Amino acid sequence: MTGSAERLIWTAEDAREWIAVPTADDDKYSRGVLGVITGSHDYPGAAVLGVEAAARTGVGMVRYTGPRAVGGIVLARRPEIVTQSGRVQAWLIGSGMNAGRRTFVLGGEIQQALAQGVPTVLDAGALDLAPDATGPTVITPHARELAELLSPRSTEATLDAIRADAATWAARAADEFAVTVLLKGSTTHVASPGSPSYAVTDAPGWLATAGTGDVLAGILGALLATNTERIARDPALALPALAATASFLHSRAADLASGGGPITALDVAEHVPAAIAALLRD
Repeated sequence: MTGSAERLIWTAEDAREWIAVPTADDDKYSRGVLGVITGSHDYPGAAVLGVEAAARTGVGMVRYTGPRAVGGIVLARRPEIVTQSGRVQAWLIGSGMNAGRRTFVLGGEIQQALAQGVPTVLDAGALDLAPDATGPTVITPHARELAELLSPRSTEATLDAIRADAATWAARAADEFAVTVLLKGSTTHVASPGSPSYAVTDAPGWLATAGTGDVLAGILGALLATNTERIARDPALALPALAATASFLHSRAADLASGGGPITALDVAEHVPAAIAALLRD
């Protein structure tokens, strides 16, 4: 890692250390099971993209337990996804959801997931639940979402202020909510209480397109599920490292998908295996 003590640049060498490569003794359970509660009537594609990315990042199994109608769409794309409840090693919650339209039943299911205390990614429509999480948690806002999250606690947390000093505001949010913050942008900033802050740079401009945040959340959820033992040993080290690694893989997959031209979110998800293979080779 290079850079100042406040902002370390996350590199390929750093990211390589956090890829869990299966051995001959592994099975689908030991490789990690990711539980997913994402998508909605309005945004079913968010669930498809997150599940697609998670499955391609190396997780052993994905359990999708979000809205049933969305689950049918997810299964049509990825028939290996399990839609029955069961034990998971990590959760991905909130992509494609709206906190203001959360039903009583869905809210109860999410609270049950949060109460399990396993590593959790909170995205989009679940960002407001950061104070309710009982396990190691990463939230994945963009600047506007972070402003909405922090504005009730600080009048200074405006969109312009966050855009002007993203690294500082990511660190402030991490301390405020006692979680790891992955603040998305052309440079992604990762902050965690008591840990160094990381920056992931050089994301292609073509990555700024609908659905790529859902892909990033899926990559991160899979990395948490495949690294639960390391998280348990040292969450202060592991969570920000895994968040930065997810962003790094996201950018590299986008580079491979683009080849210098436009891309879609699904293109990025489909190139995650090649990004991982290239990282391990190098």
